[in-house]
Amino acid sequence: MARTGKRVVVALGGNALLRRGEPMTVANQRRSIAAACAALAPVALEHSLVVSHGNGPQVGLLALQANAYDAESASPFDVLGAQTEGMIGYLIEQELGNLLPFEKPLAVMLTMCEVDPQDPAFADPSKFVGPVYDEAEARGLARKHGWIVKPDGQHWRRVVPSPLPLRVFELRPVRWLLEQGCVVICAGGGGIPTMYKPGTRTLIGVEAVIDKDRASAVLARELAADVLVIATDVDGLYFDWGTPRERAVATAHPDHLSRLDFAGGSMGPKVSAAVEFAELTGKEAVIGALTDLTGLLDGTSGTRISPAFDGLVFR
Repeated sequence: MARTGKRVVVALGGNALLRRGEPMTVANQRRSIAAACAALAPVALEHSLVVSHGNGPQVGLLALQANAYDAESASPFDVLGAQTEGMIGYLIEQELGNLLPFEKPLAVMLTMCEVDPQDPAFADPSKFVGPVYDEAEARGLARKHGWIVKPDGQHWRRVVPSPLPLRVFELRPVRWLLEQGCVVICAGGGGIPTMYKPGTRTLIGVEAVIDKDRASAVLARELAADVLVIATDVDGLYFDWGTPRERAVATAHPDHLSRLDFAGGSMGPKVSAAVEFAELTGKEAVIGALTDLTGLLDGTSGTRISPAFDGLVFR
């Protein structure tokens, strides 16, 4: 089947799946995903589309539910990652399919990502998972379950290791599906974390959660995507966010952003993923609001990052 438009990888932020503080019911998640799919549908008709998504709240809740049942029921995070990839992928596939012509094929691909057993992230957990708590409740749960908890804005949440993704194992079937004109939903939650058992070629699961923006950058690079879109709930990258001096970045050379520090739990991984994709491919990464996905692709909105730009330009 002839390829149309651009090859686009869109990484959906957690806001596309569940609003912060909202009860994690299937109905609430479906409602948020349906709104996200309204933005994705026009892109799917014009371009070759790959969709990735987060899973932090969902995988954390599943872990909490299993622990609450009994100790033997607890599942490792690679298995929980696979569960949430299937669950969230199903909702995206169904809601997006309801908006596209019946003839347009869609597929959810359970995706494994390789990580390095020696990644320093295992010694410093940083990936937020599960619901938000106040400090006292979070510390109490940490003592009870042996968790590590850290502040997430005004709240506290559990954190787990977040090693860097090295490669996506299912690239060949993803490429084949794209060549057939299929919308592919994959690398959900950053992919299922796996590693080779030291000294062997035996693949095993890992107790970790991979950052979905980092995994999406690897996926986009290996698929030779024309653009990586990191879709979130803000309209771009800001300096001095939340202060009278805040400024929105319109365009940036990746070198200028790679030297700066952004919040590790929020914009930091998005900027790092966008910079990595732009640096290694020479192509464009865009950070911006999911609700303006068309504008992100046509260059009229969001923060665009590419070696083609000079310095930083503010809006």
